[in-house]
This record gives sequence, C-alpha cells and structure tokens, in this order.
Amino acid sequence: INAEYMGIHLRARNLLDLKKMEKKEPVVVEKMPEAEVTEDIVDPFRIEAASEKGIDYEKLIKKFGCSKITPELVEKFEKVTGKKAHRFLRRGIFFSHRDLDIILDLYSKKKPFFIYTGRGPSSESLHLGHLIPFVFTKYLQDVFDVPVVIQLTDDEKYYHKFPLDIPDCQKYAIENIKDIIACGFNPAKTFIFRDTDYISHLYLNSLKVAKHVTLSQIKGIFGFNDSDNVGKFAFPAVQAAPSFSSSFPHIFGAENVPCLIPQAIDQDPYFRMTRDAATKINFLKPACIHSVLSLIHISEPTRPLYISYAVFCLKKK
Repeated sequence: INAEYMGIHLRARNLLDLKKMEKKEPVVVEKMPEAEVTEDIVDPFRIEAASEKGIDYEKLIKKFGCSKITPELVEKFEKVTGKKAHRFLRRGIFFSHRDLDIILDLYSKKKPFFIYTGRGPSSESLHLGHLIPFVFTKYLQDVFDVPVVIQLTDDEKYYHKFPLDIPDCQKYAIENIKDIIACGFNPAKTFIFRDTDYISHLYLNSLKVAKHVTLSQIKGIFGFNDSDNVGKFAFPAVQAAPSFSSSFPHIFGAENVPCLIPQAIDQDPYFRMTRDAATKINFLKPACIHSVLSLIHISEPTRPLYISYAVFCLKKK
C-alpha cells in the first residue's frame, strides 16, 4: 500500500510540475553532442565502458592501483581457512583486492578482524546485482566466524536522489534491511544500521577523516563540481568511518581491529580515500576485495530483477 501511495504521490507531483511548466514560454535548448568515451569510467556515480565488450578489468586494476586475485591467492585462502573458496572467488567474480593477503595472515595467527559492507537504499527492494556482496559477505562470515557491520547510507541517497525525501530513504533502508537479513547472517555477530540512526557514533571518526581530505581531492575522486550540494562533499567521510573499529565501541571496546570490505569495484574510490586518510590519523588501513560490476550497472536497457518480484513476474522477464 505504501509503495502504491508513493507511486501515486510522485506521479501527482510530476503532473503539478508539468502544469506549472505549461504556463511558461517554451525554452529551446540546443542539445550538445555527447563526448566520446575514450577510456572506461568507473566511480560510485558513473559507469561507462569505452568498448562494446564492457569494462576492461585488467586496465582498471592498474588504474586503481589494486592487486589481482591470482590462483595462488585463492589457493592460500583455501589452505588458511580449510574451506573451499566460494564460487565467486573461483570464477573471478571477485577479481581484485587490497591487502587480502594480510587479512589471511592475521587469521592464520588467530588475530581478530571484522567485515564491513553496505547498501545505498534507493529502492524498496534489492535486485540480483545488489545480492552479490551480501551473499559473499555471508560466506566470509561463515568461514572466518567474525563480526559483520552493514551500513545503510540513507543520508547519501537523500543527497543524491531527487525527489527522495529523508523519510523515503529511511523507509527504503528498513525494507532493504529485511532483504539483507534474509541472506542468512549470524544474528549474534551482525550489526546493521542506518546512518541517520547511528550517526552520533560515526561522527568523531568522520571528523578525523574529513580533516585530512581536501575539497580538490573530493572533486578529483568523485567528479563533483561547484553546483553539487555540500552534503555530497561531506558524505565520503561518513562512509569511511565504519572502516574503523572505534566506530563500534559496543562491539570492539577500545581495541584497534583490522577491517575487510567486500564491495563492487565502483565503490573503491571511497576506500582509496579512506586508506590514505587512515595513515594520517593513526588508524589501520581497511583491506578491500572487489567484485565485477553486474550488467545492471553497465547496461542501461537491462531491467533489474528485484528480489521482491512475484514468480509470474520473474518468469515473464
């Protein structure tokens, strides 16, 4: 009922906007030719492949300065954990990393670490592409038996998605949390939070990160410009904060615990920034493991398969 109401509400609002526009003189805008994409563009807000073949992940590894997950590293994973590597690892769905080898060394020495991942709630349901990091994170939790923290960035979606209002983003976050819980995480070792609820605990660490990231860095990393709202510039420090165990004193106390972040490769710019800032504030740099982008990310005509769809709808698609 809520979804239906929101749809009616948004359509009504759009109709009102159209009526307002009808009263004005038409404005002729000359459409500028689109610039040709000469190299792959991958960041949290824009994904464009220069070739019809799609993203060149080998080039992306070099561009981002991360490391390829080799057969030798997969073999080390299996040797250290005593478990068969997940099919996402064996098939190259997770294809690159930062310091995964260090995390494996810590585990082999029985040293603690935790896993952090997240979701930007821009719809009432996850689609199949969104499930990739959560399915893999659940597997990692089972293998390593470690705490998992999951951030719902309802604040980020408020900054970036118009005409979403704060209650819309908060509601989407709750609905997405239901989907995430259904992945089967261990309730005793999983903490899921919305930023708008938990921000007071993230604030000190986000302040520390923000002090060591310049405006020019944010513009260069994320492509923002002077027309973007100030919230977009401030948010990356908030996404960085859960990388540090001191953001969760109810879980880790005062202990400085390393972090591993499973993520799609388009999220890496956030954590390149985070790792750079960590060295300046005497925090441990988070390790990262990257998945390829789903077709939903890179193919505009592709219709996502939302996991809330009824069976007949899935069959039709």
